[in-house]
Amino acid sequence: MFEKVLAAKQRLNGYANKTPVMTSRTLNRLVGAEVFCKCENFQRVGAFKFRGAFNSISQLSPEEKQRGVITYSSGNHAQAVALVGNMLNIHTIIVMPQNAPVTKRAATEEYGATIVEYDPEKATREQIAHELQAHHGYTMIPPFDHEDVVAGQGTAALEMIEEIGQLDMLLVPCGGGGLLSGSAISAKAMSSTCKVIGIEPELADDATKSFHTKVLHSVKNPPTIADGTRTVSLGKITFPLVLQYVDDMKTVSEAAIIASVKFLFYRMKLVVEPSGALGVAAVLSKAVIPQGRVGIILSGGNIDAATMNMMLK
Repeated sequence: MFEKVLAAKQRLNGYANKTPVMTSRTLNRLVGAEVFCKCENFQRVGAFKFRGAFNSISQLSPEEKQRGVITYSSGNHAQAVALVGNMLNIHTIIVMPQNAPVTKRAATEEYGATIVEYDPEKATREQIAHELQAHHGYTMIPPFDHEDVVAGQGTAALEMIEEIGQLDMLLVPCGGGGLLSGSAISAKAMSSTCKVIGIEPELADDATKSFHTKVLHSVKNPPTIADGTRTVSLGKITFPLVLQYVDDMKTVSEAAIIASVKFLFYRMKLVVEPSGALGVAAVLSKAVIPQGRVGIILSGGNIDAATMNMMLK
């Protein structure tokens, strides 16, 4: 699978941003380790999702591209698919919940995607997307449960380790497991002794339960502020990869997530959405005791003004 990550890196060259790795002496002092933050909030569309979307869509056949692409997403993957469609002149259809963050929906529309709204209390996004796919013949590019998507996401950790060298620990946010499994594949190939830990909100802990019980758990519409982790469960592809490559899973409270967004904003001058700040939340709240050289992937920075205002008070 690491070969697919390496191929994705070549495919993304010249299209994806090579995002910076930031450090903070204050953060190092507070947690007692040397911390490196991979800033995917500076990626195109403001999140790591561009990597997987471009890697998968760019490989479609001319016929598949002509039929159009469909996906389902609350925000970052939606924006990524829409932008790639815009770049490659492919019609994109996005199934989005009515309560999707305003900034993410607006950006998705600006990239030219057709948005299909749904009520999360009455239907599932997967069901609606698959019905539309069957009716119109669109190509499905799911948010995480796709090998080419996973491989694309794995390029973030690949870049990070190429730049800063060996890591003792890597903390990665987990929703559906695409970024986590891809990052773990890269970390184990490039820094074999690195301990990879996935981080979830306590209110959306399906992957943590799945990891520790080895049985797939699900959660419906978890009420976490970290909207990027409101996935029902890990996928058929990502769950086995997480079990194979990830060393541990931990959860953090809503209060810890908010505190980490505030820390990143005030102390590191970084705008990071709640889902993207999970790794920092884990070390600041001591859900994870970091040791040595620690990598943290800040997965995105797409946050609306109302949410940011509420957290910064």
